[in-house]
Amino acid sequence: MPETSIVPFTIDVPDAVLVDLHDRLLRTRWPDEVPGGGWDYGTSVAYLQSLVAYWRDQFDWRAQERALNELPQFRTRIDDVDVHFVHVRGQGPSPVALVLTHGWPSTFFELTKLIPLLTDPGAHGGDPADAFNVVVPSLPGFGFSSIPGERFASGRVPGMWATLMGRLGYERFGAHGGDLGGGVTARLAQQHPERVLGIHVTNVYGSIGPNDPPPTEAERHHLEREERWKAEEGAYEDEQGTRPQTLAFGLNDSPVGLAAWIVEKYRAWSDCEGDVERAFSRDDLLTNITIYWATRTIASSFRPYWDYRHDPERAAWSRVPVPAGIAIFPRDISTPPREFAERSYDVRRFTAMPRGGHFAALEATDLLAEDIRAFFRTLR
Repeated sequence: MPETSIVPFTIDVPDAVLVDLHDRLLRTRWPDEVPGGGWDYGTSVAYLQSLVAYWRDQFDWRAQERALNELPQFRTRIDDVDVHFVHVRGQGPSPVALVLTHGWPSTFFELTKLIPLLTDPGAHGGDPADAFNVVVPSLPGFGFSSIPGERFASGRVPGMWATLMGRLGYERFGAHGGDLGGGVTARLAQQHPERVLGIHVTNVYGSIGPNDPPPTEAERHHLEREERWKAEEGAYEDEQGTRPQTLAFGLNDSPVGLAAWIVEKYRAWSDCEGDVERAFSRDDLLTNITIYWATRTIASSFRPYWDYRHDPERAAWSRVPVPAGIAIFPRDISTPPREFAERSYDVRRFTAMPRGGHFAALEATDLLAEDIRAFFRTLR
């Protein structure tokens, strides 16, 4: 692909990939489990067998593919990566450009339900004056973006997003993200503050140093919760950040292993009271998983975790110098108080949501869309 060109893109997973997937699902060798173990030891065998049976016999990837292809999709080469992205122009008097960045174990699909609420708010009970021109890229090495060929590529993503937005004609724009996407969004503002009019995130980065003001009581409780969470839930991050390739052999070869790894996170990190399908439909879960499977990108999706731990040139965290809106969902993996966020962000709006978890764009789409619109309303 020539540098700077933007070419239309259509998702078209080869039939052979889907046939192979079906055959692998048929040949699954299931592990045993402790009687009555349920989800205590990790992904429930009974639940996963039910989900896999649906994936094998009822899930219609082609229907999901057609729905995704109704969105205008493109690819463009930035450095050595063919970046896949959705670009939908807003229906309103003066739309603001907004780039949305997904995290792990998500793909661009997680953010697609937000698009109509942001591009055409007037058709969804909102004010047309709040419309955005929305850009949703796939992170390098995720989904339909190509896989970078070198170490520490994830550190280049904020600059790539700045290039992408400029290539689309947006010299000034807003940004939103969560999980890894929240980090990309904050770094984008740190590196290009003259171009980013504001950021909206669902997770915050930062720490309390020895020379900083001491933590408040709320901050102490938050930090204690963080430590408990790392002890109980954080092993995935350690594995992906230290030996990602070893893990990738199993998950790239076994669709059931891949589903087990991902679905466990969707259950544990969402507002579902232990029933993952209270928060997400089977089709939504399997669309996301099938994108990983069809593109063989689970290995490359782990590498940002390795990069973060090992990059000798990783910049120290600094204050985000543009206005920030922060939405905290009660069942997310991290729920910091406002004062913790204010140590590292110029917080102009801080919303404690009444429901939702880590995958807010899928499980609390309405709340997230309204908060994004309300925050940027003050910056237009």
